Amino acid sequence: MADLPKSVRIHEEGPREGFQMEPRPIPTARKIEFIEALSDTGLEQITIASFVNPKKVPGMADAEDIVRGFRPRPGVAYRALWLNEKGFERARTVSNGKLAFEAKIGIYASEKFSMRNNNRNTAQEFEYARNVVRRYREYGVPVNRASVSNAFGCNFQGDIPIATVLDIFTRIFEIAEENSLELKEISLADTMAWATPLSIKRTVGAIRDRYPDMRLNLHLHDTRGMGIANSAAGLEMGVDMFDASVAGLGGCPFAGHKGAAGNVCTEDLAFMCEEMGIETGLDLEKLIDCARLAEDIVGHPLPGSVMKGGSLKRLRHAISQG
Repeated sequence: MADLPKSVRIHEEGPREGFQMEPRPIPTARKIEFIEALSDTGLEQITIASFVNPKKVPGMADAEDIVRGFRPRPGVAYRALWLNEKGFERARTVSNGKLAFEAKIGIYASEKFSMRNNNRNTAQEFEYARNVVRRYREYGVPVNRASVSNAFGCNFQGDIPIATVLDIFTRIFEIAEENSLELKEISLADTMAWATPLSIKRTVGAIRDRYPDMRLNLHLHDTRGMGIANSAAGLEMGVDMFDASVAGLGGCPFAGHKGAAGNVCTEDLAFMCEEMGIETGLDLEKLIDCARLAEDIVGHPLPGSVMKGGSLKRLRHAISQG
């Protein structure tokens, strides 16, 4: 077990992960309202849209309009997701300097999910990665991250052995070496919420042993209620970067599970870190306001806990005032 980090960086995924899963259309103006409110919380990175097939993910059909419409705040990196070169071209064309482009070499540990999500088997995924890295270099887009999705398990393939994850990272680093890339960050995604605190510790430990100088990021979904516990396990292993989603918005539209939940809740994670003495740089009260705004936008309750109970900092202050 490593020492707890002194600070963590939380990457906000709510505007993308959240609105792509809602059954009814969300007006573009309200998505922009939410992004701009999040920009005032201290977040340094917000993923605001997915440039994916609008027929498969209609909740993100307005990705271009979102990018055109929001007002960026200095000091915040706004990012977008794309799964293929067509999506990358859409993002690049509309960006006009608003989007921060840093790419990753990402591979699915589950071949069955890769086929469902991207219509590519694992061998084709690696070949695609080689080709797209060359394209990124042509456009001057830095490639500095290695990512494995379904790193703990998959609803279509089952448990993912740690050896499989390590083998994928070995092959990713071979691609990086072929292209003279310096990867600085490793990301593990629990895309379908198979992880437990024990599997988090085992997998992170194995990655630490293999790549001791790499910074680690965890992308944890909360479908089975393990998100915050898995985050705590990551913290105990020294992980200092997490993806999260305000109010617990979102989920994966291809997970094959109607109850697929979003990332671990941002304000819950920030609250836990605050109470553990770990600095986040975030304004928890403003995050709670954003969580309530998210509920208003989607028109139904969301799973975040701290927005319901409030922060202990505020409660302590109220008690001290008598």
